[in-house]
Amino acid sequence: MAKTNSSSRHARKGRPVLAACVALGSLGALVGVSTADATPRSGGHRHIQLRVRGGTVTVDTASLGVTARTADGHAMELSAPAASDLGEPGPLRRIAGGARWTYPAKKLTVTAVAQQGRLQVRIRSQRDGSLAWPVTGGDPASESLQLPRGSGLDIPVRDSWWNSAAAHLANTEVDMGEGLTLPLWGYSSGKRGVSYLTPTDINTSLGFASEHGRLRSTATHDFDEGDGTRAYDISFALTDGGATAPAVDYRKSLSERGELGSLRQKIRANPANAKLLGAFHAYGWGEARTAAGVAKLRKLGIDRMWLGYDADASPMSSAAVSAAEQAGYLVGPYDSFANGQDPASADSPAGVWPDRVYPDFCVQQADGTPQGGFGDRGCYLSSQAFEQAEPQHHYLADRTRRAVANGADSYFLDVDATGTLFRDYSADHPMTKAQDRANRLARMKRLSGSLVLGSESAQPWANQALAFDHGSATPVDDRMWTLEHDKKTWGAYYPQTAPAFFFKPVALPADIAKAMYDPRYRVPLYETALHGSVINAERWELSFDKLPAQKTDRALLAMLYNSPLNYVLDGPSIDQYGSEMAALQKYFAPLHRAAGTEQLTSFRWLTGDRGVQRTVFGHGVLTVTANFGKTARDGLPGGCVDAKLRGDREPRRLCPAQVIR
Repeated sequence: MAKTNSSSRHARKGRPVLAACVALGSLGALVGVSTADATPRSGGHRHIQLRVRGGTVTVDTASLGVTARTADGHAMELSAPAASDLGEPGPLRRIAGGARWTYPAKKLTVTAVAQQGRLQVRIRSQRDGSLAWPVTGGDPASESLQLPRGSGLDIPVRDSWWNSAAAHLANTEVDMGEGLTLPLWGYSSGKRGVSYLTPTDINTSLGFASEHGRLRSTATHDFDEGDGTRAYDISFALTDGGATAPAVDYRKSLSERGELGSLRQKIRANPANAKLLGAFHAYGWGEARTAAGVAKLRKLGIDRMWLGYDADASPMSSAAVSAAEQAGYLVGPYDSFANGQDPASADSPAGVWPDRVYPDFCVQQADGTPQGGFGDRGCYLSSQAFEQAEPQHHYLADRTRRAVANGADSYFLDVDATGTLFRDYSADHPMTKAQDRANRLARMKRLSGSLVLGSESAQPWANQALAFDHGSATPVDDRMWTLEHDKKTWGAYYPQTAPAFFFKPVALPADIAKAMYDPRYRVPLYETALHGSVINAERWELSFDKLPAQKTDRALLAMLYNSPLNYVLDGPSIDQYGSEMAALQKYFAPLHRAAGTEQLTSFRWLTGDRGVQRTVFGHGVLTVTANFGKTARDGLPGGCVDAKLRGDREPRRLCPAQVIR
């Protein structure tokens, strides 16, 4: 199963976390927001000051320490001095909107400007190396860390559990372009906060440390000419301190750069995309791939569904696809352009290619050996090799054409939209990581012209090409990958018509469950950034029925975030859980049809314990209030959700425990 084995690649084991979180002096509270122009001032060769939205920032060129003072007089620290030795800085030189200087010993050139209301810093290196900066979270006033793991987390920096080994966060490091769903993080204190955006997320990581019971974080960028990462960009913005403020800043940044997609535009370009609105998602096995299985679902009252099937020897037939489309469903095969295996021994049709695609297209490592594929099966295939060959051989176009010859109108392309990128050392198809990303984006855009396209754990750089993703809603704890490899606990890849890996219910260990699904820490960062562009669901091996203890909270989160539930189905599971799924989909469908194309415009906690949460979409198109607690609050029972569409006289209520079996 290429799709599932690939998941373990997301657990990056990088360099040890640097001892960068040094003790800091008190600098007062974090900052608020207003507007201002950029006006650089220099003090000798050491400091520059720039006016940004909400106040003034000061950069110490001797250390790269960054401080700010808001328009209402509050002081804050945006970054402690760099954790890497910089050497003596060169002279300051004024440029439009800011200043430029160098660190001659490190061959670094730094440009700092005020742009679009933010402090924008670009660091260019003339040689390979690394820089640990910014060093964040040191201000004693900081209260919470915003982290885009899955849909998003807001973690109190003094939370004893998150500072402990049980949370598996402190003393770990995550790849910004692969392990996080958005290239950002943030800190907040009351009505003041700071957002950090890293558009150069390739070869950038974020490490976490606990100092004196407080969570700190340090970004590290690797300058590597072969990977195309000799430039490091980061922006700092003063925010209103809201839990989703960094994602608001990022959405604005995407829009300013013309990189924010629109689901409405995607529907206009391909009307089949509209079938996603109101639809739950499911991968079918056994009877669920047949016309009879589709009829069962439709008889239950499920009027919208994205129904996919794995790359095995039993795809959906033309008759089954036709039945699904007549029911109003989308149908799509799972495929991967990233795995190649020897046709004589391949364990999945997805790994078989014509001619000598395998082994000639394998990504080559520095030592000349192939880059091992999913679960060390075969190899990863080079996107550059395909791009070079496609005009003449049409390997990708022909493969896609065969995959949808049964009439399927959707396509799920594994891996392409994730941050799993490669440098290819092959002399025949050399490639940087940046080129790998560009190649993947180009081929996804080609597919999206005629198919409703989805991919795994979609990174935001793919948001203009994709209509949906499976995985970016899941705040994966790295320990889950180890758990998935325990076949006795998680389940094996058999029987063929309903593999236990997907269908066997599992009780998550308490610490993993808390890290992933405790609603007190969950916030919709991904939805704030990309709702209305990409429809976001959980990973398919974490189907709604896989984790019984989390079903109520997951249902409430799906309604609160206006995001579909994701299932795996076969004949018996339709019989057992079909009525439950139908009841949940009946509630979800009108809400998503109305607001699926809208921006998430507000998120807030209504109670001090964070148990009651509210979202607003489209400035009032839809308002959703969820009570994750056990007691009623303002008339809303515990474990229930109220949703109110514009024009509704009364809210629509769902109490998942009343329909969950």
